[in-house]
Amino acid sequence: MTEAMIRKNAGMASVKDMPLLQDGPPPGGFAPVRFARRIPNTGPSALAIFLTAFGAFSWGMYQVGVGNKKRRVIKEEKYAARRAILPMLQAEEDERFVKEWKKYLEEEARIMKDVPGWKVGETVYNSGKWMPPATGELRPDVW
Repeated sequence: MTEAMIRKNAGMASVKDMPLLQDGPPPGGFAPVRFARRIPNTGPSALAIFLTAFGAFSWGMYQVGVGNKKRRVIKEEKYAARRAILPMLQAEEDERFVKEWKKYLEEEARIMKDVPGWKVGETVYNSGKWMPPATGELRPDVW
């Protein structure tokens, strides 16, 4: 639609002669503007999330407890086996120690044969207590 048809007058006219034509709202007005936050309520509720997390945590702690019990039984079985073979291991170590001690005394007697008043096997310390070697070896300096 042209301006000449609206004015019902052909040709150009002064802007002042033109009728006032202003945009306005449609009949009945515009639709209301939605400005509020309307977040859809989808997904689980907070209570459902909390209960699920609590259930998962509880199940995990239960599994930790079951694992601790199994580990405790295995550890006790291992210690019982060690206690059972300890006398045999100690006897073997004592036998090894006596053999090494005899070799040590023979070596001491050979080395100290020229020293007057030297008693083989007698300690130079006067504590009165016999102490086994702390390293588990009779003479750690000899390879």
